[in-house]
Amino acid sequence: MTLVHIVLFKFRSDVSEEHKKTFVTELKKLKHLSCVKAGRLLVGGPSVTDPIERSKGFQIALVSYHENREALADYQASDEHHRVTSTYMFPYKEDLVRFDFEVDEEDEYMCQLKKNYPSTQHSAMEAHDTVNEDYNLQQPVVSTTGLRQGLTSYGDAHFSLFLRKVFIKALGYSEDALSRPIIGIINTGSGFNPCHGNTPQLIEAAKRGIHLKGGIAIDFPTISLHESFSHPTSMFLRNLMSMDTEEMIRAQPVDACIMIGGCDKTVPAQIMGGISANKPVLPLLTGPMMPGSHRGQRIGACTDCRNNWASYRAGTIDMEEISAINEELAPTIGTCGVMGTASTMACITAALGLIPPQGASAPAVSAARLRIAEQTGANAVAAAESRRSPQTILTSDSFYNAAVVLQAIGGSTNAMVHLMAIINRHPDISGSITLQTLDEVGRSTPLLVDLKPSGDNYMTDFHNAGGMLCLLHRLRPLLRLSAKTITGETLGEVLDRTPFRDFEYSRNIIRTLSNPLHPSSSLVVVEGNIAPHGAVIKASASKDKRLLRHTGPAVVFENPRDLSLRLDSPDLEVTADSVLVLKGIGPIGNPGMPEAGMIPIPRKLAAQGVTDMLRISDGRMSGTAGGTIVLHVSPESAVPDSPFGVIETGDMIVCDVENRVIRLDISDEELQERIAQRRRITAEDKSSTWNERQTRRGYRGLYEREVNQAHEGADFNFLTAKGPSCR
Repeated sequence: MTLVHIVLFKFRSDVSEEHKKTFVTELKKLKHLSCVKAGRLLVGGPSVTDPIERSKGFQIALVSYHENREALADYQASDEHHRVTSTYMFPYKEDLVRFDFEVDEEDEYMCQLKKNYPSTQHSAMEAHDTVNEDYNLQQPVVSTTGLRQGLTSYGDAHFSLFLRKVFIKALGYSEDALSRPIIGIINTGSGFNPCHGNTPQLIEAAKRGIHLKGGIAIDFPTISLHESFSHPTSMFLRNLMSMDTEEMIRAQPVDACIMIGGCDKTVPAQIMGGISANKPVLPLLTGPMMPGSHRGQRIGACTDCRNNWASYRAGTIDMEEISAINEELAPTIGTCGVMGTASTMACITAALGLIPPQGASAPAVSAARLRIAEQTGANAVAAAESRRSPQTILTSDSFYNAAVVLQAIGGSTNAMVHLMAIINRHPDISGSITLQTLDEVGRSTPLLVDLKPSGDNYMTDFHNAGGMLCLLHRLRPLLRLSAKTITGETLGEVLDRTPFRDFEYSRNIIRTLSNPLHPSSSLVVVEGNIAPHGAVIKASASKDKRLLRHTGPAVVFENPRDLSLRLDSPDLEVTADSVLVLKGIGPIGNPGMPEAGMIPIPRKLAAQGVTDMLRISDGRMSGTAGGTIVLHVSPESAVPDSPFGVIETGDMIVCDVENRVIRLDISDEELQERIAQRRRITAEDKSSTWNERQTRRGYRGLYEREVNQAHEGADFNFLTAKGPSCR
């Protein structure tokens, strides 16, 4: 009896005839392969299987003959077989089927099979020639996978490949490495980034998963951003990091890329760059830190940083206590342990289907985080072989699910900016989803997760309560289950495969739809004559819900310096009913939109027990912060035509969150007169940021000239899917 092994596949529709011919030529050189032939298998066949039925619709049959199953096993374990079924095929195949069957050597079917698919013998010299085919100058270099792809341009592709092989060998790799799927791992570890302190361990675990699946893992560095070690802000550098990510993925010979990130701006930067590069990308998050303890109470970065600092400013705690608290706010490595921007982006990434559900919340210092890294490595090889690029996986349904999760977790207001930037990188979705879309989703989505700053708990509690798996099951009636994931499954299939068994603790941390923490609209988009393109408020984090519907006189600060000089002055004319307005902290006005939107309560009011006021700015605030704060006013005050830029102290401001209104209570005529006057003044003031940006050198000049407004994502115009013409 002879064991016949057959592999069938068909070409993707976008594969050219030239590439098809080159592909078949390359396969015929492989020494173990008996035959390669276009067309279907022979009619008929052994009764134990029906090759003809299986071969319908396939274009290529690869046939090999083996003495027994041990010989077949040896063949399947060989590098040659791996190259046939993985490396050579995966850039071209649309579908693939493998099967084998036993047949007598004298059987009529076997005779016909060998006649049409004759066994081919290769000598040792021929095998050696195959290895050295890279030196055949008559054979074009057309590989789009492995280390042969994306060759450096020297005007001679064969020399480019020759030179690459020189330096591959300098790294200690063999010839076989040239044909394996190459999985890049972006290393964002840095001595300035405690959020990424576990990066070395994650890299090793991810490499293990890649190698177990037959891939080659190669790590490389990109920019690393941390909130507290980035001047002027990490947001100023987010777009630069996205460019670095995109171009390194594009430039280097990777078939898929694992992107290690965690701290606030790193994850959106990587997803933005990954979508634009459009190779299979898999985020691997560093995970949240553990909470600390002060006088028997759990505390953690960074909601408790802000709350305790506010208490210190108000004089309710002294210098010794604030110093002791400082020791415990970040007791381990990892991202902030509340539902700030890092945790929000982690949950959104899971909702988009780019990471396993448990990958959003497993603590940075846990063994679970390392297992997720190994799983990510294995998933990366599969994603590379199936060519699951972000532009094919991510659809409008994916972003709808992300918006549902954002509202249900009471996520960071920063995520509204990041989501818009990510959406506007996708050529098929850009422009179809707006801030108003995210607001509409919020109207029908309740807040379910009881975490600071909207609730009382920490990310470790969320993880122990079931994390994203539990939340996605809770939200199932609201989600679009046909959205794809990086594994090739739909979201619905993932949830079907991974049921969640509910328990009381889980219901306390992750509420059910029938018992929400807040009925709807945790994050709200308001509009009006001072924010014609919208502004954002986290209604669920308001400390005084009366302020969600409030009218009061403006106390205006023109920029952060003005704020620092006057805010705590005993002579400042301000009351608890005043509306604090801070200008000049938008994307252009203070490059990077600093997290200064949480304007401190004036010290004289804080001393009187005032803990919240209505505050408005064109900047951002930390996702860990709370209060009745309107942010991201668009267009920002630095724009000469900005209505927000003409607010004056004493103007009455009307805020009605339920009705999505934020407006200045003056006539349209007066508003337009103020804008016209300001436009004239700005044109004459050559020292204004608006004018200086045209001639400013370096990255700051590029940023100020190219950054778009908050409602568009504060991305660079030339990086969006529409390109610079969208100005």
